[in-house]
Amino acid sequence: MRSLLAAAFTCLLVPLASAQPRSHHAGRPDVVTHVRTVADLAAVCDPAWSGIERLEAIAYCQGFLTSAGQYHTLTHPAGGRAAPLYCVASPGPSVAESGLAFAAWAQDHPAHRHEPALDGFLRWAASTFPCPPYAASRRAHRAGR
Repeated sequence: MRSLLAAAFTCLLVPLASAQPRSHHAGRPDVVTHVRTVADLAAVCDPAWSGIERLEAIAYCQGFLTSAGQYHTLTHPAGGRAAPLYCVASPGPSVAESGLAFAAWAQDHPAHRHEPALDGFLRWAASTFPCPPYAASRRAHRAGR
């Protein structure tokens, strides 16, 4: 069953991951099929198009945000040596809510639209979910030991 789900998920994402940055997908030049920049990620997180392409885009967005968030958690564990870049309260927003919020942030910050998608995600997360001041002072205290 798990391999069937993995194969289905792969089939959804392969067209997006392997295509050129913009394509005439089903005759539509506005469909983003590869995420490189903040603008690309924002476009797939809140796609302006409809149909299967919209579902593929949302799946790509949610996979990107989930992977980036999990990587951050692994590289910045609680009490670890590396200070977290952002601190999401528990419970945090859903991945769908996060995708829409990121897209809105990107719209409001056009100066970042050509930056790498991951850089934009981290800028958004740091501004949306700042770490409390005591976390910074605890990190500084640990570093001084």
